[in-house]
Amino acid sequence: MNRYITLILSLLFFGFINAQKQIPQSFLKKNKTIDSLMQISYDRGIFNGNVLVTRNDSLVYQKSFGYSDGTGKTKLTKESIFCPGSIAKEFVAVSIMMLVEKGDLSLDDKLSQFDLGLPSWSEKVTIKHILNYVGGIPKIKWETVKNEQEILEDLQNLPNLLFEPGTDFHYNTNSIFLQKRVIESVTKKPFTEFVTENIIKPLKMTDAVFDPDFDYPNRSRSFDIYKQNALEFYASKGWLWTTIDDLNKWITALRQDKLISRASLISLLKNQYFENEGTILGGSDNNFKTHEHGGQSYQFESIFISEFGNEISIILMSNHKNQTFKIVKSIHNIIKDRPFNLPKKSIYREIRQKCLEDINQGISYYNALKRTDYDIYGFDNPNELNSLGYDLLALKKFKESITIFKLAISEFPNDANLYDSLAEAYYTNKQYDLSELNYRKSLEMNPKNTNAEAMIKKIENKHKK
Repeated sequence: MNRYITLILSLLFFGFINAQKQIPQSFLKKNKTIDSLMQISYDRGIFNGNVLVTRNDSLVYQKSFGYSDGTGKTKLTKESIFCPGSIAKEFVAVSIMMLVEKGDLSLDDKLSQFDLGLPSWSEKVTIKHILNYVGGIPKIKWETVKNEQEILEDLQNLPNLLFEPGTDFHYNTNSIFLQKRVIESVTKKPFTEFVTENIIKPLKMTDAVFDPDFDYPNRSRSFDIYKQNALEFYASKGWLWTTIDDLNKWITALRQDKLISRASLISLLKNQYFENEGTILGGSDNNFKTHEHGGQSYQFESIFISEFGNEISIILMSNHKNQTFKIVKSIHNIIKDRPFNLPKKSIYREIRQKCLEDINQGISYYNALKRTDYDIYGFDNPNELNSLGYDLLALKKFKESITIFKLAISEFPNDANLYDSLAEAYYTNKQYDLSELNYRKSLEMNPKNTNAEAMIKKIENKHKK
């Protein structure tokens, strides 16, 4: 207990007091403050993974917290290999731009040029479209496809696009799949071979590996709230897994223009069609001084902030998805001598068991903690109750799930996503009128909610039968 109190006081002293006075900290103090932040995050059960902070190629902080899988038998080390989620898509997009800069490919090339057996719609979808998720390509049907051949066959049998290319935004992994096929068509070699020859070996990413099996040395497994290892089945291949040091080599190479030009990098950091939508490389600030990207897959969760002018990298890689995205912001604020937030414990995880036993008891416990420990738990995060609602829904506790989603909406009445979640719970419980009502509310609050639109049509068709 004394050790824990010391950590709290350390953060309060170094973080809030110094940052508020804007007194520059030495790197030694930054190291200690970051370590205190990370130790509290681990102790509170909201981080399990690796952390790396560098500046001008000098190490500011590096440490491993927790275990390589749900069994808790093997501790993570800096040699541990993680799935970085969507961050792996960067290797695809940068490969495309490398071929563009060589003159082997044009962003205006049509998909129909690459002998993929696609329907006539491929004659109007360009490389630039799929790089920016505006090609009208649907999502991969992960629930039905078993391998890459089936993914390709689905696209070959797709009669129509979701919309005219360039007129709307739709995030989808099919666009990444098609980019890999284009690279293979142009280079006449497997995507993994091209990346190995042109990126991995030149950057000396010695531990990076594509699609490692469960028994691959140092490979971590992602695990859930029950400490159960996730299935981790990947129908689409060619996903790069890395250590945190190798990921830093990649981030540094992009920041220092070692692979593609700064102009090409900026074109990937900014959506070329819709200013407020995401990009395949995550995103940047308006002045392109930073590069930020996060990725998730199963219970893996990784994120980094790369700051160009100061040559800063802050990377977190976790195999137990929780609050990694918030923690990286606090570390960045520590580095910049700004006020930062202490990580909060998960209210979802705290009340989950009581909600399973008795939903009313669980909500009473929630309200009691809110009165006494508001600053300790994540009451300000709508994803906490949303995650609990989906947890209960997956366990077929439909009424309990609906109760939690209603509680979430009462706490966050302006969150369109929560209305969408409640609508899904009602739909699953075959309460179609209430489902439609909440989908319409969600769509009213967020007109871009294509899922709500589709579900409303689905419910209307049910009424007609």
